[in-house]
Amino acid sequence: MAVRADNSAPTLSAPLAGHFTAFLAYLEAECGLAINTVRSYRGDLRDFLGWLTEHHGGQLDSVAAVDADRLRDYMQALRDRRLATTSLARRLSAIRTFYRFLIFDGVLTETAVEQFRSPRMWQRLPQVLSPDVVDRLIEEPGRIDTDRFPLRDRSVLGLLYATGCRASEVTGLTLRNVDLDEGLCRCLGKGDKERLAFIASPGVRRTLADYLETERPALVGPGHPPWLFVTRSGNQLSRVTLWKLVKKYAARSGISGNVSPHTLRHCFATHMLAGGAGIRELQELLGHASVATTQLYTQVEHSRLKGLHEQCHPRG
Repeated sequence: MAVRADNSAPTLSAPLAGHFTAFLAYLEAECGLAINTVRSYRGDLRDFLGWLTEHHGGQLDSVAAVDADRLRDYMQALRDRRLATTSLARRLSAIRTFYRFLIFDGVLTETAVEQFRSPRMWQRLPQVLSPDVVDRLIEEPGRIDTDRFPLRDRSVLGLLYATGCRASEVTGLTLRNVDLDEGLCRCLGKGDKERLAFIASPGVRRTLADYLETERPALVGPGHPPWLFVTRSGNQLSRVTLWKLVKKYAARSGISGNVSPHTLRHCFATHMLAGGAGIRELQELLGHASVATTQLYTQVEHSRLKGLHEQCHPRG
């Protein structure tokens, strides 16, 4: 059974379409999920309901009748499309959440979906750069004359590493969010949760101050956009542009591997642990809702130490 892509899925029946729309509103309004997360749920669930419509009629009774066998058929159809195990687990999570909503809303009284187990995943450790390599990356902007906005680019890279913020949190910063005298910035994370991040690095603060004094006024012109980081036309720096900047300077620095803005967040967390930070404190600094997410970095640190031992010990 082939699963259609989201943009070609069959039209949902009126009952399913109504519950689908109500579910998305519930995720955004009551659960407080970020827009990108809601968008992912929309695509995943739309795909499942489209498959259900195509193969089982797509009425409410077919939704209520979904059991382990039907879910197994759907997951096999996804495997036939060569979806990664992480994508399979995410699809199943969206389906589970939808069914919990249907019970919460009184549409269903019970469901067999909870009994279906997620596919097992090998946990992949994120790539982490050494402190020296991170310093090399941050210092790369301005090394050659063709760099048009070196202070802005160096500030962005430095802030990503100094605070551990996500790319969307950095690009979403406004002038009012940043206090260089106190070394603080107020960022908006997933689910519109606000937290304080610390700019402890004097070098990052100096570069930011220079950017605000010289480059940014020239970029914004007569306008007064609120964003901290702007493009050459004075608009808000996008996540895509930030991603491209990191890629450009990583390649120029000779750094191998898939380096992205999130790599600097991984580096921040791992280096903090290596320096003696506690897991609970790191959870707050990263803005993780669950400490289980933060504990991934203890595995990264153990992996780094194991590699160091194998490299340096006489019998490693």
